[in-house]
Amino acid sequence: MSEPLMSFDEAIDTFDPAMGLEVHVELNTNTKMFCSCPAHFGGDPNTHVCPTCLGLPGSMPVVNGKAVESAIRIGLALNCEIAEWCRFARKNYFYPDMPKNFQTSQYDEPIAYDGWTEVEVDGQIYRIDIERAHMEEDTGKSTHVGTTGRIHGADYSLVDYNRAGIPLIEIVTRPIVGAGAKAPEVARAYVAHLRELLLGLGVSDVRMEQGSLRCDVNLSLSPKGADVLGTRTETKNVNSLRSVERAARYEVGRQAAILSDGGKVTQETRHWHEDTGITTSGREKSDAEDYRYFPEPDLVPVAPSREWVAELKANLPEPPAVRRSRLQEEWGFSDLEMRDTVGAGALDLVAETIAAGAAPQAARKWWLSELARRANEQDVEISALPISAAQVAAIQSLVDDGTLNDKLARQVFDGVLAGEGEPAEVVAKRGLAIVSDEGALGEAVDRAIAANPEVAQKIRDGKQSAAGALIGAVMKDMRGQADAGRVREMILEKLA
Repeated sequence: MSEPLMSFDEAIDTFDPAMGLEVHVELNTNTKMFCSCPAHFGGDPNTHVCPTCLGLPGSMPVVNGKAVESAIRIGLALNCEIAEWCRFARKNYFYPDMPKNFQTSQYDEPIAYDGWTEVEVDGQIYRIDIERAHMEEDTGKSTHVGTTGRIHGADYSLVDYNRAGIPLIEIVTRPIVGAGAKAPEVARAYVAHLRELLLGLGVSDVRMEQGSLRCDVNLSLSPKGADVLGTRTETKNVNSLRSVERAARYEVGRQAAILSDGGKVTQETRHWHEDTGITTSGREKSDAEDYRYFPEPDLVPVAPSREWVAELKANLPEPPAVRRSRLQEEWGFSDLEMRDTVGAGALDLVAETIAAGAAPQAARKWWLSELARRANEQDVEISALPISAAQVAAIQSLVDDGTLNDKLARQVFDGVLAGEGEPAEVVAKRGLAIVSDEGALGEAVDRAIAANPEVAQKIRDGKQSAAGALIGAVMKDMRGQADAGRVREMILEKLA
C-alpha cells in the first residue's frame, strides 16, 4: 500500500532535495576478487564457489590484480586521488547472503578518493563530487519464495553464493545539493554518465538488468533556505536509469508529505518496486560508524607505485564528453539531435549500428523513433529491447537495397522483437519484400487509374501533384509492398 504523496512541484516549492548516490559496479574479471572461482554471470546455483569465497576454515584470500588495476583506472577517470597505501577491512554484519558473516571491503582507506565529474541536464552543467571509489567483494543472492518476493512474509528463502566474492567497486558521491527540481534528472544523468564511462574503460559490462551496475539512491529534504541536511532514506539496488529518476522523484513526494504533516522521516533502507513505481520500508538504516570494521589480517596492504598509476593514467580512453563531441562531428548531428540521443540512453546503440554499416541519420531514426516508442510502451530501457544494433543495421540495409520501404521495415521490427529470427528470415516468413514484378505493379496501376478517372484526367491535364491519390491507391492494393517512387513513374508514364 502506497503512502501519502505531495505533488513533486509543490514539494520542490517547499523543500530543497539533497542526494547521495552509491553506485556498485561488478568488474568483468575472469575470476573473483580473492579466489580463482569464475566471475561470470549465471551458472547453476552454488557451482562457482570454493572454500575461500565461502569463508571456510583454512582458506586464504589473494587479491585479484586485474581488479586493483580496474579500480585505479576508474578512480583516475573520475579525477580521484589514488592512494599510495591502503588496506582491506572486515565489515562485520550478519545477513544470509554473506557466507563469512563479514564483507571484505575498504571504507576509511579507499584506493581512490576526492574526485569529481560533470553531467549536463537541459543545457546546464552539474558538478558531482566523488567522495571515494573503493574495492570490495559482492555478496551472494537471496531468493525469498512467497507472495511478495521479500523476506517479510516469505515461506522460505534460497541462497546462491555464485555472486559472493565477485570484484566490486563502490563509487560514492558527496551530497548533491542545489539541483532543485532537476535533482531526479541529475541522478539519472550521473548514473548514465558513469555507465558510459565504465563501458569506455572496458572494466564492466554495466548491464543494469543483470545487476552488474546498480545504484542506491540516498535522498533527504530540508526546508527552503536551511543549511542542515534532513534525515535521509536509502533506496536500494535500483537497476535501471529510468528507475533511478523515478525513485528519487517518488521519495521527494513521500518525504515532503510526511514533513508537511508534522511527521519525521525515518532513516531507513527502502525497497524499490519497479512494477508500481513506489518505495516501501526496509530496515532501519545504520550509519557507517555503526558497523564494526577490522583490518583484514589475511591480506597485505595495496600499495600501487606512482609509476604504475602514471602509466595507467596516460593510457585512459577519451572521456565521455570528448567522445560525444567527436561522434557528433563525425555523424553530423545537431546539438539537439545529439542531446536527444544521449538522453534516450541510445548513444552506444546508435554508434554500434553505424559501425555495423548503417548511415548515422538512419541509425538515429530507428532507435529514437521506432524503438524508443516501443520501449516507452513496454516501460523498459531502450537497451533492454530484444534487438541488437547489428539487426537494426541489417533492416536498414534491406531498405537501402530496395527490398523494404520504411512501412515494411516496421513490420520486420515487429518480427525480430517477437523472436521470429533475423531480419532476412522475418522478411521471408512474412512475405514482406517489395514486389519487383513490373507486370503485377502495372496491373495495380491500371486498376487505380480505372477506379479514379477524375484524378487521372487531372494528371493528363498537367497536374502531377494529383498523382499522390493514385499512388496511395496502388500502395493499398499492393499491401504496402511496392516502391512508391517506381509507382509514381509508372503512373506518369501511363498518363503522359
